[in-house]
Amino acid sequence: MDSTGPATPHRVRRSRLDAGDVKLAVTQRGDPAQPTVVLVHGYPDTQAVWDELAELLEARFHVVSYDVRGAGASTAPGSVAGYAFPLLIADLEAVIREVSPDQPVHLVGHDWGSLQCWEAVSTPRLAGRVASFTSMCGPSIDQATAWLRHRALRTPRGMADLANQLAKSWYIGFFQLPVLPESVWRGGLGRSWGRVLAAGGITPRPGHPADTITQDAINGISLYRANMPRRMARPHPAKVDVPVQVIIATGDRFIAEQTQLSARGYAPRLWLRRARAPHWIPRTHAAQLAGWITEFAEHVDGAPATRELRRADSSRGRQPFGGYLVVVTGAGSGIGRSVCLAFAANGAEVVAADLNPDSAERTGELISARGGLAYPYQVDVTSPDGMDRFASWVRDTHGVPDVVVNNAGIAIAGSFLKHTEEDWQRIVDVNLLGVTRGCRLFGTQMVERGQGGHIVNIASAAAFAPTAMLPAYSATKAAVRMLSDCLGAELAPAGIGVSAICPGFTNTGIGQATHYAGTSGETEERIRAGATKAFRMRNFPPEKVALAVLRAVLDNRPLVPVNAEARITYAVSRVAPGVLRRLAARSDERSIRRLERLGRR
Repeated sequence: MDSTGPATPHRVRRSRLDAGDVKLAVTQRGDPAQPTVVLVHGYPDTQAVWDELAELLEARFHVVSYDVRGAGASTAPGSVAGYAFPLLIADLEAVIREVSPDQPVHLVGHDWGSLQCWEAVSTPRLAGRVASFTSMCGPSIDQATAWLRHRALRTPRGMADLANQLAKSWYIGFFQLPVLPESVWRGGLGRSWGRVLAAGGITPRPGHPADTITQDAINGISLYRANMPRRMARPHPAKVDVPVQVIIATGDRFIAEQTQLSARGYAPRLWLRRARAPHWIPRTHAAQLAGWITEFAEHVDGAPATRELRRADSSRGRQPFGGYLVVVTGAGSGIGRSVCLAFAANGAEVVAADLNPDSAERTGELISARGGLAYPYQVDVTSPDGMDRFASWVRDTHGVPDVVVNNAGIAIAGSFLKHTEEDWQRIVDVNLLGVTRGCRLFGTQMVERGQGGHIVNIASAAAFAPTAMLPAYSATKAAVRMLSDCLGAELAPAGIGVSAICPGFTNTGIGQATHYAGTSGETEERIRAGATKAFRMRNFPPEKVALAVLRAVLDNRPLVPVNAEARITYAVSRVAPGVLRRLAARSDERSIRRLERLGRR
């Protein structure tokens, strides 16, 4: 390697490496004594695309990048054959041998750089030289082709996946044409490439796009001509022995998400992450990538897996919420406690929050006794300051939650005319404003994190079933349902799902806890006892509501009526709402009196 820059550690060091038929421009940053990260760029970029990320990584790693053959300051081979995979892998091998002769490196590839790295880790040539591989926006050609063929031949969804990827990667066929692609780049695309990037949300800066963009792009067309036709015609995917982290940019205009998931069949040690980012994610999300790459490399080098890595681990299998952090309010009993137990049983860490600290502690004890992790917390959802402190504590102590279940709620029954101002204020504070506070505080955290999430609001079948005896309760639950729809529309672009869960009669303690407007003393206690017996006779357990919550998160379902009466009522509300209004008129004071008589028995 002929050095053309200072060799002082912790400074940027630039050099040219003789790689046989080409000379490669190599840049090193950071302390060579630290673990080495090698960054391989894509088409039509140069290593300058990594500048922001490299500066963030160099405090922890020896960071190496280079211009691939035909790009930037590296020289170009004399023929299309000079861009074939074996030569690209030989270049990567030469760089690794020069910058880290004794220790394996952590590979990071983007776009065509990722394709090259997949090839490298799929062959024995670099066995023992690669500690881990982080891939973004560039699947293995062999894996993706084999997977898409397999899917397309078997399912309609597979045909849709294939059509989607073909539409995104139209340029692959275009680059096989003679002369025309080069003419397009020379005819003005090269000069306007900065505007193309800006239209995609990428702010041009010195180095990206490179001054050599036109010639780099023309040279790089040979990457497609030398490798794509043969590999796509006869894919030979191989198992990958090194740990692999696939980072999916969900806004990628060139690579479909399902195509990048093709690695699941070939990388036994696979971690999957998603970022709400465009194709040039190294430019737009450098800080997030630096954290993920550091976390992954340190784990591969022996550090315990963080919760986020456990969540990304695709081998979690039977634990669909492994590594998730779930926050549940009203977690001290009933549906809330069942939701906590269900998430914990499926791998999640749970923050169990409740107004009653003893009940929250008991939920935590039940989870711990079953081998889970729980963090009890006392919170009053009607207190804006208390909820602010709660949300800040969760973020600062455990991180941004992946799922939030706003479950805390109360019930007030009786005719509208018997509801006092205090009754309305209390139920609105808990059932509606308590939910909005959870949505706003934790939704803001999820948006700022930029990794998606899910908010679950527990409503009720009363949201679409009017009744003369539950005016305040039904009104607040209907508001929660509509809030969920509105919030879901707003947060969908951020990858955050919102679900409203609407249970029917569920055997919890709500009958005993309900306040019956206009009654007090022994009369109210008899009504409560009758309501409790009625719920027990229906005997629909809260555990089934909890399972509906888990399914709603997994399937991103916006509205979930739970149990038969909820589903029937919802269907009738859609096609014959007048029927429900007529039934509501019959639920008068006599309904309360029947509960009182039941309570006397």
